[in-house]
Amino acid sequence: MTREERRHQLARLIQEEPFISDRELAQRFGVSVQTIRLDRASLGIPQLRERTRKLARMAYSQLRSVGADEVVGELLEMELGRRALSVMETTERMALSGSGVVRGHHLFAQANSLAVSVIDASQALTGRARLRFVKPVRVGERVVAVATVVRQRQGRFWVDVESRVQGEPVFQGRFLVVVPGP
Repeated sequence: MTREERRHQLARLIQEEPFISDRELAQRFGVSVQTIRLDRASLGIPQLRERTRKLARMAYSQLRSVGADEVVGELLEMELGRRALSVMETTERMALSGSGVVRGHHLFAQANSLAVSVIDASQALTGRARLRFVKPVRVGERVVAVATVVRQRQGRFWVDVESRVQGEPVFQGRFLVVVPGP
């Protein structure tokens, strides 16, 4: 792969996964971290911390149905009424004792808060959830959740949420989110 091809793919990958680290990019492309840093610099792409801050500021400013402190994980993208994305860094406190496996309610909390936050209303409540835990999540892994509004009718919203770790699905849910009447 030429340097130009790598840089083109790098830019596309960072656009799809804006919170991917230089180390992860280096592993995916089979080059050094320094090469990734040089590629980013030549493309004018800021480092991870700055990309994350910028995305978070924009996303949190759009919240309506929940407060910023009610979103589990860090909100990075928000298109009210359409799509939202959050990232959750897993810790030892989230794990089952001695196993290193993150407890399911943390994955649910991230997905549920994201499903409710994507609704363009002053208040929204979870009415129902159908869940599937696909694969265990280990302590230290970064969980990326994407919520997509797939249908809406008369104050009812069906929101699909898929959570991934390094691109692999770990959790899927369909949430019925209801906007209460006056």
